[in-house]
Amino acid sequence: MSTAPLPLGDTGAPEPATDRTVIGENLSLPLFRTLSGVLAGHPYLKVVVDRAEATWHLLDTAAHPFHVNYIATHVIGMDLAELDAALDEFNASVYMDPERRFLLGVLSLHTEQEAEGRERTFLVLETTEADTMHGELLEFFYSFVRERVDGRLPLLLKPANHGQEEELAAVSEQRVPRILSHELFGTRTRTPLNLGDATGRLRHFRTVQEYEAAAGGLGWSDIVAMPCLPDDVRRVAGFINTAPITPLSHTNVLASGWGIPNAIVRDLEQLIEKDGLDGAWVRYRVREDEITLERLARAPELRAPAWHQQRIRLEPPLLADAPVLSLHRLRSADRDRYGTKAANLGELYHVLDSRTADLTAFHGRPRPPRENLYGHLAARLGLRAPAAAELRVAAVSFVAGTVGAPEGVALPFSLLHRFLTSSPALQQGIGKLKMALELDATDVLDPLCLQLQQLVRHTPMPESVAGEITRALPAPLATGVRLVVRSSSNAEDLPGFSAAGVYDSVTTVRGTDELLDAVRQVWASLLSPRSVRLRQQVGISLDDTYMGVIIQVYVPAALGGVLVTCNPTRREDFRNVYLNCSPGSPEKVVEGEVLPQQYLYNTVEGGGRTVALGSWTEGLPAATRARLADLSLAGRLLQSHFSAPEVDAPLDIEWLLTDQGDFRLVQIRPYAL
Repeated sequence: MSTAPLPLGDTGAPEPATDRTVIGENLSLPLFRTLSGVLAGHPYLKVVVDRAEATWHLLDTAAHPFHVNYIATHVIGMDLAELDAALDEFNASVYMDPERRFLLGVLSLHTEQEAEGRERTFLVLETTEADTMHGELLEFFYSFVRERVDGRLPLLLKPANHGQEEELAAVSEQRVPRILSHELFGTRTRTPLNLGDATGRLRHFRTVQEYEAAAGGLGWSDIVAMPCLPDDVRRVAGFINTAPITPLSHTNVLASGWGIPNAIVRDLEQLIEKDGLDGAWVRYRVREDEITLERLARAPELRAPAWHQQRIRLEPPLLADAPVLSLHRLRSADRDRYGTKAANLGELYHVLDSRTADLTAFHGRPRPPRENLYGHLAARLGLRAPAAAELRVAAVSFVAGTVGAPEGVALPFSLLHRFLTSSPALQQGIGKLKMALELDATDVLDPLCLQLQQLVRHTPMPESVAGEITRALPAPLATGVRLVVRSSSNAEDLPGFSAAGVYDSVTTVRGTDELLDAVRQVWASLLSPRSVRLRQQVGISLDDTYMGVIIQVYVPAALGGVLVTCNPTRREDFRNVYLNCSPGSPEKVVEGEVLPQQYLYNTVEGGGRTVALGSWTEGLPAATRARLADLSLAGRLLQSHFSAPEVDAPLDIEWLLTDQGDFRLVQIRPYAL
């Protein structure tokens, strides 16, 4: 597991009295261990190379948590108040000046199993994510450190971002041996996905069939472990994946929304065998730097989880007749008539077309010791010392030039209401379901839901309802153009209730009959056993829940994926956003058909880095990665509008890159941390 990117100049706590920092000495393994700390499971040591003095400083990790504080106070002679007042300028001098005096980095100690079963120990040298060292500096940095480190230990340079990777491409690997981020971390035994604690009974399933056979008996105090959890997993105390998965999968979005721990633990079977964990009560903890499973001697006294008291209140749905409307005619206030997903896309149209929204609020928040990040945003937008109004105009112009909203129409709740009230059988079935929910008759709930779903799918649609749907799309239906039909309920994409993967979408629709069938399928997903149970758990009444529908012409995608405007595994990280992608449709990522490529993009200083290549053997071309950096900044800027007034609340954005090279955002919703 890697050392995490280091904060750029945040002020640390007062230093301890003992400081074992050494200057100019060669580094042996015993000295390394004396000075190092542990982060993400690996010993690490901060180093500062002083080019002017031709020496280096090996920092005592306990005494000096930040490189720049040490340089400013112990080498240059500044005090912390002076540093804070000029922090960004100082950071630029040590991380971005091509003629810089100081080179800052981290040495971390790693082990790996060789083919013969022996352990190989090696050191990795890396800089911070915002460092812009060119190839000559990187080679100098590596050579300087290599000459002063025990020659028996292999030393590899890990480029910290895509820019450094490109600079190193012209440098021989004989002169600078290297390892890329995804190569170092791709085989990690344990990886945090969603941080948290849980106490519960560990239930381990090797196959989906084993899980399905036991699913009915799972309860809120269970911790479910299996290679890849199904999207319809019950609400439980914790998740453990024994095979790789992305932090942006549906199940991890659920874990985040539910506030439960989730991690990849590849060695779980060995832990189970060693400690007899399957079926045992355990304490499960997921941290950035550690994932633990501790067997408990006996079953603990458990209190009902907090979500038993969680209640989400919806505004009453508006069921009066409303027209089928193009998405661009909607605003966020229309969520009670057309659903949250459609309303958010309508709001996106408004932001892009009106260009009146303030998209700079996230960058305007204080990030101590900085008053704000306006200077960084101006630099990213190519401006020098702009006025506030000029910066706002530039921000919204950048977003409008980077992303677009998808075309389509939205069906109002009133069409579903008219459909349901047209059938006595449907009315009777809904009445029975309401009674079962009121009586908490769990034994009949699932059969009632399944019967109702079948009724919805096969009940004829009133001609007036069908006519309103088909008249909205005369040309695509007449020519057999492929359509996509998506859910837009008022009980999804909400703070505290994302409903990721809960409702249906149909992406291969052609012609009138298939369209009407797809609309009924999306409506029916509102009554699936899983969706009914999840809503009941958070107090959302069946009476208050309605389904709108989005219908769009299918747009072929060269690349698609999901972007969350945060770093899911480092909640205090205000710089980076996390992006997953794969060639083709975003559904491949969110539905787990492939393991996506994973990237982190810094939306403050700029730059990005590859986290994992997923199912692919090569990363994206540099030009495409640069476009994804723009997409990431656009997502961060949109956060200022869609999360207002809590502008630090991240967004979950599904996107695609069309064959024509345009970015389209197909969904925007809150991402629960």
